[in-house]
Amino acid sequence: MKQFMDRNFLLESGTAEKLYFDHAAKMPIIDYHCHLSPKEIAEDKTYTNITEVWLYGDHYKWRAMRSCGVDEKYITGDGSDYEKFRAWCRIMPRLAGNPLYHWSHLELRRYFDCDLIICEENCDKIWQLTSEKLCSGTISARRLIEGSNVKLLCTTDDPADDLAYHKEIAQSGFSVRVLPAWRPDKSMNIERKDFCEYLEKLGKANGGLKIQTLDNLQDALLRAMDRFEALGCRTADHGIDQYVPFEKPHSFQADQILKKAIASGGYDLTDDEVALFKTQMMRFFCTEYKKRGWIMQCHFGVLRNPNKTMFEKLGPDTGYDMIYGDSRVNNMALLLNYLEENGILPRTILYSINPGENAAIGTLCGSFCRGDGSGQPTVTQGSAWWFNDNIDGMYAQLQSYANLAGLGNFMGMLTDSRSFLSYPRHEYFRRILCNLLGTWVEDGRLPYDEKTLGGIVEDICFNNTNRYFNFGV
Repeated sequence: MKQFMDRNFLLESGTAEKLYFDHAAKMPIIDYHCHLSPKEIAEDKTYTNITEVWLYGDHYKWRAMRSCGVDEKYITGDGSDYEKFRAWCRIMPRLAGNPLYHWSHLELRRYFDCDLIICEENCDKIWQLTSEKLCSGTISARRLIEGSNVKLLCTTDDPADDLAYHKEIAQSGFSVRVLPAWRPDKSMNIERKDFCEYLEKLGKANGGLKIQTLDNLQDALLRAMDRFEALGCRTADHGIDQYVPFEKPHSFQADQILKKAIASGGYDLTDDEVALFKTQMMRFFCTEYKKRGWIMQCHFGVLRNPNKTMFEKLGPDTGYDMIYGDSRVNNMALLLNYLEENGILPRTILYSINPGENAAIGTLCGSFCRGDGSGQPTVTQGSAWWFNDNIDGMYAQLQSYANLAGLGNFMGMLTDSRSFLSYPRHEYFRRILCNLLGTWVEDGRLPYDEKTLGGIVEDICFNNTNRYFNFGV
């Protein structure tokens, strides 16, 4: 029987161990998609207890707690921080097989030097130990990032953001580069009831523009993009949810649809009108991405907020989203083809929350790759994420990618997290990657050439991302 989460955790062969410890473990981290708060980084936020840094805002944990019958009082309600942490400890043994079980123990070990098993019996010991360390002044937002060997991270930012905290971070001498990532979803979501309110906010943030036409909207967005680029932005992130819209764009019609939405609050738009407007906006955005050399990331395959009662009560991003069961990869193919035909397809990373789409996305990416002298794929599949960033999901995604593309070009892991303690997820991924390659060597499916295999591991962990995004780290 192996010791729980020992030094060789998830590494099942000598080859896997060598690849991990001699190559993967030493590589720094580029976290090119996360939801960390620029404000908390700028202010170097500190914490008084483990609940603040572990359970506040973490909808992964909230969802797990609900699945174990925990009352909402101890999740997002008015329970005390101690009561919420005790509820988390109480349900931890029931999460056997859930990645949160491993992540939580990794985080406890890596940041608090604590190898206690998380359970109700150890709750008070863990609470006391972590509280003492958090109050010692040795743990803060910046120290957690630096201590995790992060060299660069990209937050998620709206075109209406003033980016004041990014400016503050850039001027502070912080050793880690913190770049904004462009997230323009709200400027495209013409069917949402708050769209007109958002246009007003967007215009005010970008020169005090009054947005009444498509030209006004695009002018505001261009100004915002210039602000983002001035602070080092290298990537755009589109949360497309379940529906990948495509309707051949037409600027005049899109302008008329926008005016109709402004006049009516968006309530009388047809599905075709929404799709045409969004495709027109994608044409606009991708033209700019291609010109600026930005990488486009597209996330789709999620059905947001199916529990409308809890959405009304708690709002979005509270742990109630789900995998969307109907594939939209065909629509993504139509969109990519349109962009390619018009010479405006930027380098693109595609992610679906639906694991059943791995192979379809892999073949889709291959259909739009072309040599440009860089040795990098034009369109590539991103890492297993959200409901798939578990052992089975990562193995399935890596093997599908290897089957259908060149695994050595893979972009590696990202956290997609709001927590400063989430960087052990990169370790988790790297151990899985090394074990997969090690297994292939041990089974005779790969020759053992440490220079080649070690180089592949180092590329996947860090170098590929650095080159693809042109971060220059």
